[in-house]
Amino acid sequence: MSKERIYPDFILLNVGHAVHNADWNWKNICSPFARIHLVEDGTARIIREDKTYKLKKDHLYLTPSYINHGYECEGPLSLYYIHIYEEIGTRPGIFDLVDFPVEIEADPLIIQLIKRLAIINPDRELQYYDPGAYDNSPTLIKNIALHKTMPLAFEMEAQGIIKQVFSRFLAQASDKNLDIDERILRSLHYIHTNIDKLINVEDLTAKSFLTKDHFIRLFKKNMGCTPGKYINQKKIEKAQQIIMTRDLSIRDLAYSLGFENISYFNRLFKKITGMSPGSYKKQISLLLSA
Repeated sequence: MSKERIYPDFILLNVGHAVHNADWNWKNICSPFARIHLVEDGTARIIREDKTYKLKKDHLYLTPSYINHGYECEGPLSLYYIHIYEEIGTRPGIFDLVDFPVEIEADPLIIQLIKRLAIINPDRELQYYDPGAYDNSPTLIKNIALHKTMPLAFEMEAQGIIKQVFSRFLAQASDKNLDIDERILRSLHYIHTNIDKLINVEDLTAKSFLTKDHFIRLFKKNMGCTPGKYINQKKIEKAQQIIMTRDLSIRDLAYSLGFENISYFNRLFKKITGMSPGSYKKQISLLLSA
């Protein structure tokens, strides 16, 4: 692991216990939040990046955000699930910097803690297990809004449990510096520390001392998307976070993230979230006042 300290801030979205019987079968799931599963009994499989992982009893499974994956279940299965959202900060997220194991064995303490997390958050259970029913912007907004209304004692306990669970994966993780080109790492840090400014691919190219075409190919190889798409995604995620915490006009919101063209910001926001920033802001207000 890198000597640089990483302190991710997670928001609990969902937690609960699920019992399936050959009905946990979904494909092409790619979410802005991470999933942790604790298998209680039964068998199933997680398919991720062309690899298949057979689920084992009393084992934990981590699926980071923005990882395309699916599930296959042909019989009885009972498990606990935790969905966590990493708040956007002024640095790359922990999943950008660290490679985590997919599977680890759960010790008795972690099993009890996960059960406790479900007990103190009964309102975070999924009503439907189809990812299409909960893996969307309105539900994400609602769950983040619920997080902000938690009693302080339960919020502190939930954060402690999440960090305990996550620490087990972190203990067996490895620094992505070995896999990500140093020039791309520098560009990621630049993007996150300048997320409130206009960021051009040309600026990143100049800082990496590469040609533009070479930089774009290298970035896509390391991050799975073009630098432009990554920048836009992180800016809109930051815009969503600002809407939930500050009362800004859409114009000021766009300017605060380096957008000079308000119409372009509106189109990009709707393309990524499925709704306009005005509608998003209105929905947030309704949820927080409910």
